[in-house]
Amino acid sequence: MIIKEELKKIKNFINNFYKEYNYKGALIGISGGLDSAVAAKILVDSLGKNKVFGVLLPERDSSSETVKDSKIVCDFLGIEYVKKDITPILRKSGVYRLEPPTFLIPRSIQNKYVKKRWEESSDDTFIDDLKGDGDEDFLKGLAFYRIKHRIRMTQLYFEAEKRNYFVCGTTNKSEYKTGFFVKYGDDAVEIEPLFHLYKTEVIEMAKYLKIPNKIIDKSPSPDLIPGITDEFAMGISYKELDQILYAKENNGNLNDFDKAKVERVEKILKNSNKKRIKALHL
Repeated sequence: MIIKEELKKIKNFINNFYKEYNYKGALIGISGGLDSAVAAKILVDSLGKNKVFGVLLPERDSSSETVKDSKIVCDFLGIEYVKKDITPILRKSGVYRLEPPTFLIPRSIQNKYVKKRWEESSDDTFIDDLKGDGDEDFLKGLAFYRIKHRIRMTQLYFEAEKRNYFVCGTTNKSEYKTGFFVKYGDDAVEIEPLFHLYKTEVIEMAKYLKIPNKIIDKSPSPDLIPGITDEFAMGISYKELDQILYAKENNGNLNDFDKAKVERVEKILKNSNKKRIKALHL
């Protein structure tokens, strides 16, 4: 990937969309993570900072660093933003009744507890997540975290439509291929500028765009339940995942990779299609 040329293509894509549908600007959820930072930076470079608006959507189980990192990104970009705590909405919906409050427990203890539950809840928790399989408690866990993304989506559209702004997504190719997203949550957007890029390519682009090191260096995480990072959940690093995905897509030699890692990726891909099903019709 030649980053300069890739950025030019993405900027043209954004500008053409913006003009064709007569929007006044772009709105993006700022999570304090790498993908939203990169997508927001490209929006700013395409449309100007005065036409990009950020929304921060923390909730009860968010890391204490989430808002801090999100503000670092917004300040770096020079964009206006609003912080909306979605805890009251989730509480009113009965979401938190599924899991006990944890605010009196140190975060480090929360992280260990949740990781242990993740590992013990199934022989392969991520695959069961993709399949929507498991016992009653497991399914409640899926509902518990997925609604958070969907509530965030409604708040993004609420803020966007008040301004006639389009909602920009932050899903990358690695996430989409593996089903590491919430259907009708973080995939419910108007435009996806990073959709064709592997996670490792987004990291490379972040460095080129001089995204703050604190954002680049942090472990990717959906920040929906304590202690669960992307790589922990999937059982493979993004570097290994992307190398295998790239080889499979380009008829590369899979024998060059660890057999167990290849089998892991193939198992994920086999079970990820359910996440991509939209409304079927005759």
